[in-house]
Order: sequence, then C-alpha cells, then structure tokens
Amino acid sequence: MSKIRMNTELRNKLFNKIKNVFENEDTQEREDFLSARESVDYHYDIAHKLAKQVVERSYPPEDVATLRHFKKKYGNPCDVVAKDKCFYFAHSEDVNEDQEIEEVKSHFDFGLFGNLNGSEYSDDDGKKFAVAYFREELKAMDCNPDIYAQQSENKDNPHKTKHVDACMKALGKVGNSYSSRDDSTGMTKTFNDQYYLDVIGTSYCRSRAIACTKDEYETFNDWRIAKGNVVSKHQTWIDTIQKQCDQLKIGLKAYRYLSEGIELATELGIQLDEAELIRTNSTGLTIYNPSNLASMIKGMKNKHQSREAKILARKKYEESVN
Repeated sequence: MSKIRMNTELRNKLFNKIKNVFENEDTQEREDFLSARESVDYHYDIAHKLAKQVVERSYPPEDVATLRHFKKKYGNPCDVVAKDKCFYFAHSEDVNEDQEIEEVKSHFDFGLFGNLNGSEYSDDDGKKFAVAYFREELKAMDCNPDIYAQQSENKDNPHKTKHVDACMKALGKVGNSYSSRDDSTGMTKTFNDQYYLDVIGTSYCRSRAIACTKDEYETFNDWRIAKGNVVSKHQTWIDTIQKQCDQLKIGLKAYRYLSEGIELATELGIQLDEAELIRTNSTGLTIYNPSNLASMIKGMKNKHQSREAKILARKKYEESVN
C-alpha cells in the first residue's frame, strides 16, 4: 500500500527540486560566473568615469551649456546637444607595416544591451549579457534567464523565442538598442540612465569618432571584454547543470516508484520529504496513496444521519469546545 508509483507530475516535482539544488551548489563554475559579474561592475565604473573625461574633452561642459542657452533662445535651429550612452572612440598611436600611422576605432555601448563586438547594431550577445546580469531578478519573475545558454546549440525555435520574449519584457526592453529613441522601462531604463553623457552634433555616433589615447582605448576594451566574460562564464556554468539534468531526466524516466527517486536524491546528498512530494497533485487532491484515495472517496458518500445521531454529535462538539 505504501509503494507509490511514479508518474509525470512526481517526476517533474523531483526533477525541479533536484535541479534547484544543482543551481545553488557552490561549484567552481558558479563561483566563476558570480566573480565575472562582480568584476563587470568594477569595469563599468572605471570605463564610464573615463568616458566622461574623454567626452568632455571633445565637448566641454561650458560649450554644452552655451548651446543649450541658444536652443532655449532660438529653438530648434540650435538643437545640437543630446545625451547618448554609446560612442565611437578612436586613437592614432599605432603604425602599420609601412610605418604609417593607423587609426584604431570601435563602437562602445554602455547600455544594458550594448554589443560585445564593436558593432553599433543590436545582437544576441547584448541580450545574453542582460539576462545573465539580471539572472536572479528574472528568476524571481518566473522567467528563464538561462534560455540562451540552454539553447546555445539550437537555432531559433518557438520554445526559445517564448522565453527570450518573456525575459525582454520583464527587463523592460523596448525596440532596438541602436534606435535613436529609447523607450525602455524598468530594469533596462534604470541601468541605462546611469551612463548617458552630453554630446554635441546631430549625426549618429558612427560619424563622430571621439579622440582618446591608446591607454584609454584599452581601458574601454577591457570593460567590453569583462562583459563578454559574464556571458562565457554563465554559459560554462549552465552547461554543467544541463549535463547533470540530462542524466537526471533519463534516470527519473526509468524509475517506476517514487522511492527510487527519493533514493537517488539521498545519494546525491539531497534530503526530500516524500510526504511533501505526494501531498498534492495538479488538482490539489492527495490521491497517490490508496488509503488516502479510499478516505477521500468515503468522504464523498452522502450518508444518512438520524436526528439522534446529529444531537449526539452536537453534544460531543460542545463538550470538546468547553
């Protein structure tokens, strides 16, 4: 009577509980990911403070203030000051094989979805960084921030698209990161608002390369590499969890009884409460144990109760209360 057969719902319960333990274990891969995420905050701080210095060398705050004064006075014809969070930085301290000076430049986007390869256009790498950076917040919102890592070897598919879209919505991403209009909300807006700087000009960032030194350029590059490191360490960590989960699914599928799943968890050092696992099914009823099912069915019977029995029951109730 106590031998409980495994079913899909019990398998899913066991799988999710064990997977949750996998995700919270202090493994080297998880520690590397968390360290990479802490490091990127440091690099963001250093790189943006430097970007402010470099940008203000080209666009002095006093000039910005003057132009804003004229805009207020003359309107749109003097509307040439704007805030931006992405910049082309360039230096001319390298020489080529012919010993000629060579300009080195790249696009650096401080936004949450900023690219990791120097392109000014949005790509999945920026989204991968965003979901890894806000992983815990997205998990708390019932999103799957690991979807890119889990589907790294698969092409776009409905399952992947569904979870990516849910993550983007939860983050508050609106439109494309390269759009001149930023209508982002929530976490994305809060993140991006930290990194806007005043620039002068009406053209896109591609045509306004801002001069910097080679050392300054390398600092910006180090920051962008740190963003990429968050993505790669997240991928490595999730890969280890995915491999464990693949084997877990195979094992649970082969088990006929719940006791086998409990034994597996115990061998993995995970303590699970069998009573909790079988307490409810999808309809909220405890029906897996035959004795529980029998009690439930008996309770459904419409039994006749005499007047004397009702009075006796009432007396017993009043005595128990008093």
